[in-house]
Amino acid sequence: MSPDRQYRSAVADHSENAGIRAMLDAQRSDFLKCGPPSAARRRDRIDRLILLLTENVDEFSEALCADFGNRPHVVSLISEVGGILPDLTLTRRRLERWMRPEHPTRLVSLLGVPTVVEKKPLGVVGVIGPWNFPVSLVAQPAASALAAGNRVMIKFSEVTPRAANLFAAKVARYFDPTELAVVIGGPDVGAAFSALPFDHIFFTGSPRVGALVASTAAKNLVPVTLELGGKNPAVVAHDGDVPAMARRIMAARLVNGGQVCLCPDYVFVPRDRLGVFVESALDGAREAATAYDGYGLVSLVDDMNFQRVATLIDDARRRGATVHDVGTPFDRPRRRIPPTVLVGVTGDMDIAHEEVFGPVLSVLPYDTVEEVCDYIAARPAPLAAYWYGKTGPSFDHFRERTTSGGITVNDFALHCAIIAGPFGGVGRSGWGAYHGKAGFDTFTHHRTVTKSRLPMSLARLITPPYPAVVRPAVSGYIRFERYRAMRRRKRRG
Repeated sequence: MSPDRQYRSAVADHSENAGIRAMLDAQRSDFLKCGPPSAARRRDRIDRLILLLTENVDEFSEALCADFGNRPHVVSLISEVGGILPDLTLTRRRLERWMRPEHPTRLVSLLGVPTVVEKKPLGVVGVIGPWNFPVSLVAQPAASALAAGNRVMIKFSEVTPRAANLFAAKVARYFDPTELAVVIGGPDVGAAFSALPFDHIFFTGSPRVGALVASTAAKNLVPVTLELGGKNPAVVAHDGDVPAMARRIMAARLVNGGQVCLCPDYVFVPRDRLGVFVESALDGAREAATAYDGYGLVSLVDDMNFQRVATLIDDARRRGATVHDVGTPFDRPRRRIPPTVLVGVTGDMDIAHEEVFGPVLSVLPYDTVEEVCDYIAARPAPLAAYWYGKTGPSFDHFRERTTSGGITVNDFALHCAIIAGPFGGVGRSGWGAYHGKAGFDTFTHHRTVTKSRLPMSLARLITPPYPAVVRPAVSGYIRFERYRAMRRRKRRG
């Protein structure tokens, strides 16, 4: 059977709400019938997902290059497959350890109430993916959900249609639809998908769409994990190597053509080193740009995003910002914008508030770390923050005074790459976290199970007629805790 025919037979036409709901009902019915899967079954599902990615990486790369207009094979090789394999293999290796029930404290067992915390799968998880890394950012949360014992439905981004069709066809080859299934379609399908009564929804995308997903899911009381974005700040410390750090920051801005939720959107530079930073950043941008006709590597994904980024630059120029680029004109037919540095950005410019998602970096001068912290703290918390320089008292002040999903020092996105730690946003940049055990826990219900070996019933103690001992015993305990709190405060002065 051809991949296209397999895709049609397994995924069919999900433009109708009923078709998507039937898929959910089939997965939930099979989940309830079979119960929580064994560790061996979960490992097998992760292995099949790894094979789906590794055996078809070249096809995915070709599809994504066609969707973007230009996206080098190495970008897809790293970002869509190679970059997430460590997480999948770690999850597979530690799965049984994470599945084990936990005993919160041995003391309660000695007191006659042995307690255990079970790790139960939620049921059916919906994963809604973005267009900038459409394969990896659905495969990685899906792996965590499968490891936790769930069934998974994926809504693939319609902005990358070739990759969507290919991914759906490949999933149909490696998985039964009751295990893992793919839905494709436009915003109407996405709205219908987020309205389904899943047991959990995982969304990666913009804060605007994330708010709509959360609002829709709330009508069914479906919990939501949101991996969003924001305007990520970078700071070059006064003791930082400005030329070297400028090249690093500009390289970070150009990753995937700037179409990454972790890219730095703006950078604070010591006022007296502003010119050095701009020149060094442009030198680094020129080196990257010469690798592909003077524009950098990855094209903007579609005409709408090209026009949006171009409009942000024009608005900043019109309102007084100085625009520096590598000397290459806009290439509208191929959706390519030259690497650009903006100086003199002010609060009345759209680029000061909107996430860029393109090869444009705003450079802001500063005198003290205090003013940097005030600026960042007054705005929505970003997904990432970057510090370039030594980690002395100034960095400690920056870390304590600002809020972000994570911080990387002297590099780009390393806090996301360390899979042993949780990755996620805070506030407007996201809710919840995943990667490694954090991903397993996100899609797991931790159920407390307690037995009673007590000679009396708790219900009997708190319903009339009350035993005579209850009131003096509880009153005495309250007085004891009050006394301890007063002593602690007295010791602290």
